Amino acid sequence: MLSKVTVFAPATVANVGSAFDVLGFAVAHPGDTVECVRTDSGTVRLLGIEGDGGRLPLDPTRNTSAVSVIAFLGELRRHDPKKYESVGIDLHLNKGLPIGSGLGSSSASAVAAVVAANELLGAPLTRLELLPFAMEGERVACGTAHADNVGPCLLGGFVLIRSYDPLDVVALPTPSSAWVVVITPSVEVRTEDARKILRRSIPLTDAISQWGNVAALIAAIYRDDVALMGRALEDKVIEPARAALIPGFYEAKTAALAAGALGCSISGSGPSVFALAASQQIADTVGAAVVAAFDSLSISATMHTSQINSVGATVLKQE
Repeated sequence: MLSKVTVFAPATVANVGSAFDVLGFAVAHPGDTVECVRTDSGTVRLLGIEGDGGRLPLDPTRNTSAVSVIAFLGELRRHDPKKYESVGIDLHLNKGLPIGSGLGSSSASAVAAVVAANELLGAPLTRLELLPFAMEGERVACGTAHADNVGPCLLGGFVLIRSYDPLDVVALPTPSSAWVVVITPSVEVRTEDARKILRRSIPLTDAISQWGNVAALIAAIYRDDVALMGRALEDKVIEPARAALIPGFYEAKTAALAAGALGCSISGSGPSVFALAASQQIADTVGAAVVAAFDSLSISATMHTSQINSVGATVLKQE
């Protein structure tokens, strides 16, 4: 029987340009790490958080990592109360992702915690079966139990959210030719604010354009056609509204395309920006150009380059 499990969960890019709220993918790094320790207390405790600057709550009913584990244990107890009634789990969270970055920070905490808890108890559930519990962590973090970050963080690769009622997610192939660079400026955008500014209705012409781009994006993923993926990122609905929350966004996007990016858009609700490229060298060049564009506006930024992460959350250590 395991007594301790440590899991790393990666950053994710949600929306992916035109596919607002229905598509996301995982990248290699950065990410969050959670250590779960089994106890006989019958409770879930969050004993420590590193890397958050003291901003996140230790209250297990208010932290995305602990809430996910509480929901997970509750489900196990409903099915087998005798076996799981006295099981307790102590959590330690290490935040490698900046808060409010648009890289699925709350999702990474939730996924790392619930995967670690599941492994700690002998993996009674599959990764897909863990998804609703990770989504509960998202509900606490931003008020909505959405899955476009937790899905790819948990399962890896590209994940399509077809429906929430009933929940229906589709794992897509992982394009091998695509390189991604994610640039995070030192600006914070709250998900709630990013949702409030969205239009409640859109012109039919914009809707048609958006549908075409989403369809092209899915086709490009299956064909491993990174050039088509780049063209399909064009977003007529969400990006124009959210760009106003990211100082220097259009300067950054112009720099990315001029440096060889195949496409560029906002990651999640921002402020992070992501770009697709046909090689690591081009992705590095694009990232440097975007960082320089932000720097010219006196905004510091960091960049991370990788291919699509096909595995998602990873067990680092078991004892």
